Amino acid sequence: MHHTDWLLTQAERGNPDTRLDDVHPGQVAWSEGNEVRPLVHGATYFAELYERLEETRRGDVVFLTDWQGDADERLTGEPGSEVVEVLGRADERGVDVRGLIWRSHWERLNFNAAENRLLGRQLQARGAEVLLDMRVRSGGSHHQKLVVIRYRDRPERDVAYVGGIDLCHSRRDDIHHQGDPQALDLADEYGATPPWHDVQAAITGPAVHDVETVFRERWEDPTPLTRHPVYWLQDKLFRLDMTPDALPEQAPPPPPVPGANHHVQLLRTYPNLRHGRDYPFARGGERSVARGYSKAVSRARRLVYVEDQYLWGEQVGDVFVEALRRNKDLFVVAVVPIHTDQDSFVARVPQMLGRSRAMREMTDAAPGRVAIYGIENHQGTPVYVHAKVCVMDDTWATVGSDNFNRRSWTHDSELSAVVVDPSAPDHSPYARRLRLTLAAEHLDRPAVVDPQDPSRPDELLEVMADCVEPADFFAAYAESADRLDAWHAAGKPGERPPGRLRRLVPPELDPLQRALSVLPYTHLHDPDGRPGPLRRLGRLGGF
Repeated sequence: MHHTDWLLTQAERGNPDTRLDDVHPGQVAWSEGNEVRPLVHGATYFAELYERLEETRRGDVVFLTDWQGDADERLTGEPGSEVVEVLGRADERGVDVRGLIWRSHWERLNFNAAENRLLGRQLQARGAEVLLDMRVRSGGSHHQKLVVIRYRDRPERDVAYVGGIDLCHSRRDDIHHQGDPQALDLADEYGATPPWHDVQAAITGPAVHDVETVFRERWEDPTPLTRHPVYWLQDKLFRLDMTPDALPEQAPPPPPVPGANHHVQLLRTYPNLRHGRDYPFARGGERSVARGYSKAVSRARRLVYVEDQYLWGEQVGDVFVEALRRNKDLFVVAVVPIHTDQDSFVARVPQMLGRSRAMREMTDAAPGRVAIYGIENHQGTPVYVHAKVCVMDDTWATVGSDNFNRRSWTHDSELSAVVVDPSAPDHSPYARRLRLTLAAEHLDRPAVVDPQDPSRPDELLEVMADCVEPADFFAAYAESADRLDAWHAAGKPGERPPGRLRRLVPPELDPLQRALSVLPYTHLHDPDGRPGPLRRLGRLGGF
């Protein structure tokens, strides 16, 4: 099987309205000649983003989308590195800074409308054209998190960042997981500065043009930024910019990266908005996230490794169940949050219902081949897993904004970058390094000082040799979690064993909790954004 057999063709993307693949020949729906670097942890991503933004000059462009943004979040922890300062200074140097920030719902519902509005207002005051975008379904969100930097006179330096990390509080954590000093309020279990685990992908090469196209399609959508009369009046009173100005002409794709040949495919979710009347670039929606994952899972034979914020629901679980039943040698390992981010009944119990459904279906289908874990720091504080990463058979790997739930696959806007690396015949070195990098942290392999460093792949493979094969990897996680769980159960005697993994089991809900959770789960937490005919078919990723 060729590496590109795992990827969607243009027809399989299922969106004839997009121009995303116009620069790709025939049915090709990906670009070649790229280099992709996974940036594990917000502190790693923010430090690089700060340096890249500071080097922009007149004539360069910066495009960004964000689900949540805090103007005062410091990218390096130092004064002057605040998001509003860094982007404001760039615009004042003559950089064309454009942004689309999700307008968000009411903050009293644990959303971030005030913070997003403040970021938009402050950046507009500095001259940047950063707009509040509410072109979503009722109860939906723009969940894409991307930054594109294109240097007018140095196209080889062009870079795009795609993943799960917002430009906001709580994201600037590192491998030690002590949390971001500029913290958000999470459930009590996470403490005053919640530890946060996340991943962003840094892309250089022709795929930068593709990420830019994703931004341009949304920016050029003629649909009003909001149809809500209260929001419209509020923006008028605050004199906010409500009309996107024309973008500069799009430059050709950056040149291929010498010596690199990562194939990058962008997967997206857009809902069916106003019965296909909106989103001229995706009439009726795009569900290439669901299609891409479903196609890849159908080809997986040995290991599916997931790090995800949710992993919910029967329909998402079905995708794994079918693969597990079909392939008796397939293992599934997932790392998810130990606790939900909020602890109210409406927030926690419906999410537990969604998790229980997915976990039970998978574990019942393949006892002994499915394992779900959470992680904690060395002080025993749970780490909130916000990453959206999936690696299949060390061949197909994705980092993005989408979670394993129906909302991400059908209802909100999402963006994920899939990478296949054909430089080895039987696997993708990129995918394997990504999986082992994450495993090295969770297993506390201290010899790997910087497992992301591409100049040291041999050291990573040497330290993680017992995790290369799927069965060995499955056993290594299980043994590490069992030791730590036993230490906790015994009252923490003596030295803490190495490792951060805690084994999770399906949540138990009593009949009343289950009955009260169904409606908020299906309508608030995990809604369906597909057109009616597709809903009736039942499958999320069907072609």
